[in-house]
Amino acid sequence: MNLANRITIARMIMVPIVMLFLLVRIPLFQVYTGGRIISGGELIAAFVFIIAASTDSLDGYIARKRKLITNFGKFMDPLADKLLVSTSLICLVALQKVPAWIAIIIIAREFAVTGLRAVASSEGEVIAASGLGKWKTALQMIALVEIMIGDFPFSYIGIPFDVITLYAAAIMTVISGIDYFMKNRHVLGAQS
Repeated sequence: MNLANRITIARMIMVPIVMLFLLVRIPLFQVYTGGRIISGGELIAAFVFIIAASTDSLDGYIARKRKLITNFGKFMDPLADKLLVSTSLICLVALQKVPAWIAIIIIAREFAVTGLRAVASSEGEVIAASGLGKWKTALQMIALVEIMIGDFPFSYIGIPFDVITLYAAAIMTVISGIDYFMKNRHVLGAQS
């Protein structure tokens, strides 16, 4: 297993850590972020989430630079992102910080694209992440971090940046999902 793939696996290992710290209240400290009180667990979860999200660019960079691009990496890298984002969304819905309908849209798209990739894989084809998919992932991750940290520092100036990026992420999720299916409809047996 090459270094890029190990980094992808490390990102997957961080997913339950993010979940644990989001859902477990740590009473040792709380932080006031301009109108919101954030628990220590949420701050730790945000920190681990940022590290995990950062590894997404790192493993891709290493794979391209060292010519270590593999089918495993093409499949597992987007899956690791989906696990990180979906788990965080579900936890934030449970904490009533994300509307359930947005989580459903995002997670449903992730299942649909993963299903498309599985069908393509069964036909010997690998569907790599698209540019729109990468923008979607970036917006989702920015929104989730902002929600975890109480919209810091934007909450001090009254800009709901977390809400803006969450809605932008939901819109980009739908657009990129449509793009995947349009570009890969041949996989489903549709006429090109």
